[in-house]
Amino acid sequence: MARVAVVTGGTRGIGAAVSKALKAHGCTVAAIFAGNETAAAAFHAETGIAVYKCDVSSYDTCVATLKQIEADIGPVDILVNNAGITKDGMFHKMTPDQWYGVINTNLNSLFNMCRPVIEGMRARKFGRIINISSINGQKGQMGQTNYSAAKAGDIGFTKALAQESAKSGITVNAICPGYIATEMVMAVPQEVREKSIIPHIAVGRLGEVDEIARCVVFLAADEAGFITGSTISANGGQYMV
Repeated sequence: MARVAVVTGGTRGIGAAVSKALKAHGCTVAAIFAGNETAAAAFHAETGIAVYKCDVSSYDTCVATLKQIEADIGPVDILVNNAGITKDGMFHKMTPDQWYGVINTNLNSLFNMCRPVIEGMRARKFGRIINISSINGQKGQMGQTNYSAAKAGDIGFTKALAQESAKSGITVNAICPGYIATEMVMAVPQEVREKSIIPHIAVGRLGEVDEIARCVVFLAADEAGFITGSTISANGGQYMV
């Protein structure tokens, strides 16, 4: 029987690549999106992957969405927490909306998505939880105290839940991408990318979304049961931990 995988932020960027890769490896995939219905519809038409609208910052909405997914395609075996936003600003000018908006979407969403599925995973003695953190959760980034705090929190969440879940056959791991050629990064002016970003990446280029997706597929595999509580730094050597 195919594993059921849920990917948050799963219809665009890294999440879309992850959704496609998991489907290609035999999973039945549900891709969650926040609000861009046009992009979600186009993704569904292209891939045939089921899409579900859900505000991952709302616990009740996550419970309802996951309940619907389980009714439609079955209990969740693999959960990829990829959804994330940025609301950048220097801390001395940061507003509560900038702070709480990012914390709620990028960190509290891990509780909101994991809590409704963890008991089922424990009962079935199998689960794969993969949290997409960030290089800036490892090293920090000026103008991103909110984002860096949330993404660092993702790593701590990963390590703690991994310890709690290991004997139940559930692995919990994190991936920390560096600068990936997504819409958001490519929107940065080319001159800035070439002068201020790429020179700091040891391999001399931006990453590709498929390179992050391959990391997810590796960690999601049944055969990856001895890897848990780990953080994969996929950043081209920009920051070596």
